[in-house]
Amino acid sequence: MDIASTADPVAATGDRLTKISIQGVGKVFGDNIALAKVDLDLAENSFTCLLGPSGCGKSTLLNMIAGFAKPSSGQILVDGKPVTGPGADRGVVFQEYALFPWRTALENVAFGPMLKRRGRAEQREIAMHHLAKVGLAGHEHKYPGNLSGGMKQRVAIARALANDPTVLLMDEPFGALDAQTREVLQEEMLRIWEQDRKTVVFVTHSISEAIFLADRIVVMGTRPGSVKEIVDPDLPHPRERTEREFIALERHLKHLVRAEVQKLGVI
Repeated sequence: MDIASTADPVAATGDRLTKISIQGVGKVFGDNIALAKVDLDLAENSFTCLLGPSGCGKSTLLNMIAGFAKPSSGQILVDGKPVTGPGADRGVVFQEYALFPWRTALENVAFGPMLKRRGRAEQREIAMHHLAKVGLAGHEHKYPGNLSGGMKQRVAIARALANDPTVLLMDEPFGALDAQTREVLQEEMLRIWEQDRKTVVFVTHSISEAIFLADRIVVMGTRPGSVKEIVDPDLPHPRERTEREFIALERHLKHLVRAEVQKLGVI
């Protein structure tokens, strides 16, 4: 594993262009400093996991990249342009599926292309393509109420991809799923990323999930939220959770995260 220096949280992006640049970003809610100064560059086509305990500012940072919230200080750039609000270049997938219950899977996925005033035939073509990509071909006419949790999240991912964003932001997308379904969707997410090479920022509490998916893991510290350490796993995909290198990295990250949990007085 390649561990970046904690003294310099901005790790090199190598030969890849910087897609997202987080420059001196802080966020304050009243008297609470949710995020202290965060400096971080994320490379184009990278898969970054933001890892840490509740209260370390992971989701807050993700929401600012999405444009749902504004930094109290500093700025965030995507493709060199300041983020001033939500945009079609950034797709978002939440832990809650946020599907329209009165729309079928097909209609949910076609919603973005519909807003872009694509023709009905093109809307259907785009939606069917992305439903097939997430393994839901044949389920396009089902309503969310007739889908399992894992299938609903697949629809949510397909809906985000249907807008063809260059950045995919995912906030604990598999957190509400059972362990087996979660692992299956991790494998599916990795396959989709390797096909499309979107720039992915993925919030998680799961150390195993972060190691399995990411080519960069940003461990967040708390009180206040900050970048504690950056780890670039030097492990080829697909990664076996029983491999010695995987277990060694898991042990290292557990030590880092546990130290932050102890600061919160949870344990």
